[in-house]
Amino acid sequence: MRMVDVGAKDKTERTAIAECWLRMSPEALSRVRESRVEKGDVFAAAKLAAIMAAKQTPSLLPLCHPLGLTSVELEVEAGEGGMHFVARVKTCERTGVEMEALTAVSIAALTAWDMLKSTDKGMCMEGLRLLEKSGGRSGHWKNPAVFRP
Repeated sequence: MRMVDVGAKDKTERTAIAECWLRMSPEALSRVRESRVEKGDVFAAAKLAAIMAAKQTPSLLPLCHPLGLTSVELEVEAGEGGMHFVARVKTCERTGVEMEALTAVSIAALTAWDMLKSTDKGMCMEGLRLLEKSGGRSGHWKNPAVFRP
């Protein structure tokens, strides 16, 4: 194993967008929508967790380069059957931020799960995937797959 040498690459603006779904019971979803979660505001906690997680990605993934992130944003919706998380992460570096975006949505969903586990023990995370990336040698890429659980 080795960390890939990116020293010869040019620094460019790079963006990655990832998504994840947290499926839950109607009762848990109702608690989220009505702000009746004992631990507090699920939306605010998920957003903060996503930002913190993106910044910690190299500490969690052994061969991931530490990057200076310029922006981490999380959109959260309480939709049909659960919550939908979308993270957009940006940097100006020599390597991409796909793993940071995937980590952000994963931890956002896990944070919501932790806050709701007393209400719904049967929750399920699904559809974790990269939606889009841009920057670097490979340019712009958009996931052609459509996933709507």
